[in-house]
Amino acid sequence: MHQFKYHQGTLHCEGVNLQTLAQDHGTPLYVYSSQTLRDNYERLNKALGDLDHHIAFAVKANSNLSVLNLLAELGSGFDIVSGGELFRVIKAGGDPGRCSFAGVGKTAEEITYALEQGIYCFNIESLAELEFINRVAESLSRTAPVAVRINPNVDAQTHKYISTGKAENKFGIDYEETMRVYERASKLPHISIRGIQMHIGSQLTNVSPFVEAVKRVIPLVQELQHKYGIEFFSIGGGIGIVYEEALASGPSSWWSEHENPPLSPDVYARELVPLLELLKMKIVLEPGRYMSGNAGVLLASCLYEKKGSAKTFKIVDAGMNDLIRPALYEGHHEIVPIFERQSENTVLGDVVGPICESGDFFCQDRRIADFQQGDLIALMSAGAYSFTMASNYNSRPLPAEILVDGTECSIARKRQQWSDLISGEL
Repeated sequence: MHQFKYHQGTLHCEGVNLQTLAQDHGTPLYVYSSQTLRDNYERLNKALGDLDHHIAFAVKANSNLSVLNLLAELGSGFDIVSGGELFRVIKAGGDPGRCSFAGVGKTAEEITYALEQGIYCFNIESLAELEFINRVAESLSRTAPVAVRINPNVDAQTHKYISTGKAENKFGIDYEETMRVYERASKLPHISIRGIQMHIGSQLTNVSPFVEAVKRVIPLVQELQHKYGIEFFSIGGGIGIVYEEALASGPSSWWSEHENPPLSPDVYARELVPLLELLKMKIVLEPGRYMSGNAGVLLASCLYEKKGSAKTFKIVDAGMNDLIRPALYEGHHEIVPIFERQSENTVLGDVVGPICESGDFFCQDRRIADFQQGDLIALMSAGAYSFTMASNYNSRPLPAEILVDGTECSIARKRQQWSDLISGEL
């Protein structure tokens, strides 16, 4: 669920008019809903009930300091994939002792920083990495806590770019090699075995792949419990959200009439908790998209309409540098006008940006509102893997980010200026 709805004919985020925000802060503009973030965290936390669990937000989904601070205050830990993300968590008031460091290519500098800050665990992705972390820890006279990320070879039935649990993916250690890696870890003097981790992919809308993966890994977890006394099992993230559904103007939720509703926390928990509670250990979850995806929108202004011989183009001031998901992996974002009445007239066309690339589009050959020059639109579901993947391509400044809380709003990131583009260059 989310807090973006039409009120008196104008799209609002909670109690704030998005037209007013665009007028005050300009476009392109990212806007996030605090209440949506809180609701999503609490729904998942409540669904898991009495299961000994720990929620660790995937920072790569949305790394804004205000967003991280809000989640830290709710009690969230964090799943990080770089030293920079750990730095952000700490600056946002997060506890490094509640952070797990994933990723296949950790550097000595990052490992050193993480050890000095006292992170909870490194998720090991290869035997070579295990040996390397041991050497770095030795140089610091420290012991590194680790969990092996295993690859259960389960098809997550998602886009190939966000599938991570199959044998041909770069992530994790083959299921059959797991015990050999743990045996090696047990012999390294500067390694402490803390748990086991898996993650099969992102944007899963069916619980079946999760159930299949957990059932496959549980016997291994039990063996590791007995042999090495591991304290946690991380089942990763991956709960999907709805992207392809028009925004509801009434009080009903966005997906209430959708033929394929999203994977709800209740369904997720109903299927998985009975399997996991038998382990009697801490279960770690690493949601990212589920938590923040529908908590954000990207506002843009229509610059021009271009009617070609083949199709109609709506050219807006946001580009693929601001939101690359459609160009990178065919990501879908609903595109709605700020004024509800504008949704009555539609046209078949493309919504494109100003970037000098044919791949700079937000939709192609889609039935869209017939908005015109100067009109405002919102690209929905832009709270995850959106700003975090933005760039200065074509020397375009990064947009501002606004965090709304009820009727209040605050600048979560200032808009870049042209002078910022050359800061640090000689």
